Amino acid sequence: MRILLVGPGRAGMSLAMAFVAAGHEVVGVVGRTSESASAGAAMVDATPLTLDDPLPPGDLLVIATRDGAIAPVAKALADEEPAVDAAVHVSGLTSVNVLDPLRTQGMLIGSFHPLQTLPNPEAGAARLAGAYIAITEEEPLLLRLEQLAADSGATPFLLEDRDKALYHAAAAAAANFPLAALAMAEDLFAEAVVPWDAARPLVEAVVANAFDLGPRAALTGPVARGDVATVAAQLQAVRARHPAWQVAFTRFVELLTRLTGRAEQFEGVLNAEEDG
Repeated sequence: MRILLVGPGRAGMSLAMAFVAAGHEVVGVVGRTSESASAGAAMVDATPLTLDDPLPPGDLLVIATRDGAIAPVAKALADEEPAVDAAVHVSGLTSVNVLDPLRTQGMLIGSFHPLQTLPNPEAGAARLAGAYIAITEEEPLLLRLEQLAADSGATPFLLEDRDKALYHAAAAAAANFPLAALAMAEDLFAEAVVPWDAARPLVEAVVANAFDLGPRAALTGPVARGDVATVAAQLQAVRARHPAWQVAFTRFVELLTRLTGRAEQFEGVLNAEEDG
């Protein structure tokens, strides 16, 4: 396909580099400034453009701006009446209806959201291989977007427009909530003078279990066993040695008791912790 990219940031250029590596052609890179456009275009041997420039004809317009900029960018592009068959944005949250100005120009519209972290174009392009990509589209565009994802080494899946906010919340929880728990663990290990790297094999095994068995079935440790005395000792140690994490640790324990169906069994020790 002949692809036009709008937004030469980390996500946009990760996709552009993956598309080119898969044999597609990026015919233009549109940036807010000529400098940003030139820098992005140089990575994929494309023509640098700004929103004031006429766009070359193409098969697909990919808008990879921040969410708040998608609507005004779509309006500005529609005013140019580009000779492009279809347009997608790469937001996992924003409705595809934000591209309505382009739909009125006869384009098919949709979204194409990589469920992956893209820290820079080179690493991002590599990480798309094996990643999943959420596709929200109008039916005639589906096969083309699925093929584009597959060409990049990714696995496409359908996401209804009405489910985007919930999907985005799930993605945020999966990507960031474990890091909050790991930050807590890192601090507690440090207080106990235990090297942080010692936790890596344990964490990697737990994550593997979560995907092999399911998160609930993978739960282990004193809460899952119903060992109230051990949990009480843990709570006391955190309160005494690292009180900044006391509330968070207690809330995590409370969550585990609900997930394991042991809330009533641990009610006493948790109430004592709150009273303390």
